[in-house]
Amino acid sequence: MDLLLLGVSHHTAPVDLRERVDFSKRGVAEALRELAVCPAPPEAVVLTTCNRAEIYVTCENVDTTRGDLGRFMSRFHGIPESELKPHLYARTGADVARHLFRVAAGLDSLIVGEPQIFGQVKEAFATASSERRTGSLLNKLFMSSFAVGKKVRADTGLGEGAVSVSFAAISLARKIFGNLKDRRVLVVGAGDMAELTAIHLQSHQVAQIVVTNRTLTRAEALARKVEGSAVSWSAVDDELLHADIVVTATGAQTPLISAASISRVMRARRNRPLFIVDIGMPRDVDPAAGELEQVFLYNIDDLRAMINENLVRRQEQTAHAEAMIGAEVEEFVVWQRSRGSIPTLVALRRRFEAVRESELKRLAPKLNGLSPDARARLEEVTRLLVQKLLLTPTERLKTTVDEETAAQYVEALTQLFSLSEPHPADNPNRTDDVDAAGSSDTTQASTSKTPVTS
Repeated sequence: MDLLLLGVSHHTAPVDLRERVDFSKRGVAEALRELAVCPAPPEAVVLTTCNRAEIYVTCENVDTTRGDLGRFMSRFHGIPESELKPHLYARTGADVARHLFRVAAGLDSLIVGEPQIFGQVKEAFATASSERRTGSLLNKLFMSSFAVGKKVRADTGLGEGAVSVSFAAISLARKIFGNLKDRRVLVVGAGDMAELTAIHLQSHQVAQIVVTNRTLTRAEALARKVEGSAVSWSAVDDELLHADIVVTATGAQTPLISAASISRVMRARRNRPLFIVDIGMPRDVDPAAGELEQVFLYNIDDLRAMINENLVRRQEQTAHAEAMIGAEVEEFVVWQRSRGSIPTLVALRRRFEAVRESELKRLAPKLNGLSPDARARLEEVTRLLVQKLLLTPTERLKTTVDEETAAQYVEALTQLFSLSEPHPADNPNRTDDVDAAGSSDTTQASTSKTPVTS
């Protein structure tokens, strides 16, 4: 069984196409159910984020399944196949593992090291599991990706430090306030940057988010997304009085909040700390407000300086992270290839066990004098002997990295032990003493000279 990945991401497609292949619009669960109606792959996981849409499957025929998945994505999203196909990428085998491990670790993200992708990979797998679309191969693949993602973040610090404007703003707020859980937030503006920052603040379980905008309907729309409330533009000063954190992100050409109004608010607040992050361009807040006591004002240049420093730090850790992922991919490949040798190992163990049981049965008349304890001990010793004999070939075959060598080992074992042919010992009703080298006579003679004792 092979692994196959088909997807679209920020590496291959423009943002307008990525928006159209977002599986979350109709639901990942629905996509999995519809995929099951197609020439269904045995196992499937659908991963969708703002920057990628990927389908991971197991299959018998990679080329055929790749075509089926491409047509499925085209049909599911209502996009002509000719328009979608140039932006699709495919991975097979070990490359699927390497790709997913890099995704889970944040190395394949638009912003290297961003933390949300790890949770999104886990959510994709959980959904597929609940839909009963995963099996042993994808279970192992995704569980390995979770372990790799955690290990990379723990050992490299790749996820440390904010590398986006919204994350940088929240990192600064946490430095000032610590836990943001009980803090009240005022968001001035309702554009993309304001929305992204508000969503991140919501994930930190702030007490309340209040949104204001010159167009009240837009403020109300954003407030609904973050489970907050909206107020009219005229209420800005009142909200400044109660807010702990203020985020401004408008398209105004002149400052909307003056230093004088902040000064009046601070007197009424009795100098309770006020954190303001101004990510508007041009700036929304008079820079002089930052000189006031207990006012912490940061603009987009301040945030970019922090981001650039953190990006350099992350890039230094990337090589270490890639080496860790390479080692984990090799381990996964060894495991996957060992699955191909399992039928041979099972057949080999059955053959040895059949010979053991057959010989014990043949010698039964000579063992009648043994006590039950002695018989049990003989049974145990012969079973352990078989296990010891099989240990080295089993481990050697399961840990062979080279696929051609593994195939040669399988072929050799099959030929040497005639695993593809019936063997007299496989017949539990066998009563004759025939074996390949006439060793039954020798065994019989030696047994008569050296009786087994307890």
